[in-house]
Amino acid sequence: MHLLIAAAGSGRRMGADRNKLLLPLAGRPLIAWTLDAAMEAEQISWIGLVGQEVDRDEIVSLLDNVQKPVVWIQGGSTRQESVLRGLDALPAQANHVLIHDGARCLAEPDLFDRCAVALEQGGALIAATPVTDTIKKVNGDGQILETPLRAELWAAQTPQGFAVDQLRQGHAEALKKGWTVTDDASLYERLGWPVRVLDAGPSNIKVTTPFDLTVAKAVLALRRLG
Repeated sequence: MHLLIAAAGSGRRMGADRNKLLLPLAGRPLIAWTLDAAMEAEQISWIGLVGQEVDRDEIVSLLDNVQKPVVWIQGGSTRQESVLRGLDALPAQANHVLIHDGARCLAEPDLFDRCAVALEQGGALIAATPVTDTIKKVNGDGQILETPLRAELWAAQTPQGFAVDQLRQGHAEALKKGWTVTDDASLYERLGWPVRVLDAGPSNIKVTTPFDLTVAKAVLALRRLG
C-alpha cells in the first residue's frame, strides 16, 4: 500500500515560529512518531512525504536506516494542491493510496494496516471516531438552531484511503469547477461518491494546539508503561 503523509503544517495555532511537525514531543520531532508508525505498519510499502522546501533537510534527516522507500514531494500552497502533487508522484503501479496528516502522530501501525486492508477490499474510507459530546448547530449570533443526533456523528480523521484513479478524477473535477475542499472525503461527498468510516479509536488526535501536545505526551508515556 502507498502512503502519502501531509507534512506541510504551520505553527500558527501552536504559537510556534516553525512547522509544528518539527516541535519536540517526548524528546523527538513530532513527525518522527508519525514516521515510526508508518514504518512499522506491515501493509505500507512506500511512503511519500509532502512538505515545504524550508523543512526538507530537517525532516529528511530523520530517515536514516529506514527499511522502506521514502520520497520527498514538494507541497503546494494548499492542502488540495499538495495532495495533487502527491498523486502525481506515486509510482505507476499504485492502485490505492492512503493519505495521512503528519500531525496525527499518535496513529499506530495497526491503524494503517486496518485501513490498508479495508481499502483493498473495496470502496473509499476514512479513519474516524464516534462523537461523544452533544453537538449544537448555531447561527451567526450564537443562538442554537438544532441538536444533531449524536449517533449519526463521527469526527473525521486520517488516514483516508482511495482508489488512485478515482481520486485523480475527483481532483480534476474540483479544478474544473473551482471547488476548495479541506479533505478528500469532502470532495467525494460533493461528487456523490460513497465513503465509509473505520473506527480509529480515541487516541488518534491531531496535534494543533499546545494542549494537544500535552495530551500527546501523556498518551506516549502511557504506551511506554504498557
